[in-house]
Amino acid sequence: MTLQQFLLILRARYRMALLIFIVTVATTVLVSLLLPKQYTASAAVVVDVKSPDPVSGLMLQGMMAPGYMATQIDIINSDRVAKAVVKLLHMEQSAAIRKQWQEDAEGKGQLIDWLANLLQKKLDAKPSRESNVININYTGSDPDFAAAVANAFAQAYIDVNLDLRLAPARQYATFFEEQTKAARDKLEAAQQALSAYQQQNGITSTDERLDFETAKLNETSSQLTGVQGQTTDSQSKRKSTKADTVSEVMQSPLINGLKADIARLEAKLTESNINLGKNHPQTQRSESELATLKSQLESETRKITSSIETTYQVSKQREQQLQGALSNQKIKVLLLNKQRDELNVLRRDVESAQRSFEVVSQRAAQTNIESQANQTNIAVLNPAVAPSDPSKPKVLLNILVSIFLGTLLGIGLALLLELTNRRVRSIEDLSNALDIPILGAISSAAGIFKADVTGART
Repeated sequence: MTLQQFLLILRARYRMALLIFIVTVATTVLVSLLLPKQYTASAAVVVDVKSPDPVSGLMLQGMMAPGYMATQIDIINSDRVAKAVVKLLHMEQSAAIRKQWQEDAEGKGQLIDWLANLLQKKLDAKPSRESNVININYTGSDPDFAAAVANAFAQAYIDVNLDLRLAPARQYATFFEEQTKAARDKLEAAQQALSAYQQQNGITSTDERLDFETAKLNETSSQLTGVQGQTTDSQSKRKSTKADTVSEVMQSPLINGLKADIARLEAKLTESNINLGKNHPQTQRSESELATLKSQLESETRKITSSIETTYQVSKQREQQLQGALSNQKIKVLLLNKQRDELNVLRRDVESAQRSFEVVSQRAAQTNIESQANQTNIAVLNPAVAPSDPSKPKVLLNILVSIFLGTLLGIGLALLLELTNRRVRSIEDLSNALDIPILGAISSAAGIFKADVTGART
């Protein structure tokens, strides 16, 4: 189809196309004027994703995730937020709303679910491009009601978001409270076990007592070593065959003096025997004195050897006593070491229980504070106000659309009618319809004959 044919068809059927155009535009205008006016109220909330948590001071990584804003939109559109809006506006207490629910739902289901579903149908939550602002739009027939619902959705969204953050903290607080109680009981049991063990064994200061007993053990061991040396020395002296070779005998001044006197008398006696003879009274007196000195020397020597024996027996007895004392002291020190080890185990149990209690108690205190927090990272940026102009219907836009649509419908209907009932409106139409050569054409408008030989064909 050429442009000339298209224009000829429009010229021939312009009345039909014009009628369709007028009807479309008129219908659109009439419907736009008859439709009830709808008002859209918008509340803007801002989501802070960069500030750290006010309680823990940590940056929550989930807020920086790409899907965080999409999650917030889903929360706004959720049934939980819608039900919270119903409760905030006390809509379930309205007798008129309850009557309408009885008529529409016939009493089936829950009123709050029905109201939440109605509110969600007229809710539109959209995030601003490249920002953390979310626009909550609600459309209704009453501008004041639309603004109230939009603000209620913003407040309900903040409350639900805060509750979603606090719910895990409350669960953790309950859990850590139980763990704190268990850790406290464990710490008290460990402390009681330590105290009972100290009272049972009479322990006040294990380290000082052990140091004293260890020093006593070392002293006893030193004494035993000394006594053993004396016993060995005395034993060697006892076994000596010659008493004269014993050091005590050799070092005794009295024995040495007696030996000197004996040597002097022996020399004198020898001289008397030579000069005076054996029977001389002086010689006999010297022999008597010499015998007395030898007897005295022997007596003194026996005393010294007897003292050596006594010293040996005393040393031996002392050695046995010290060995017994050393054995008892070793047992006491070993017992103290065992008590110290057991006491250290009990002390480590107490320290471990104390650390566990402190960690759990600190975590419990933190979660308790988090569960009681009433701060959130969402704030109302711009509250909704009652709109003065309706958002629907948009009469001017509808008229422009109807003009475009009416034009398309008119032209389309004209072409459809032309195709169903084809007419000859130009030379091309005649040539296409008869499939014969055109010899000439007469213009009815100018009244002039025009001949045009296009070819000869029989």
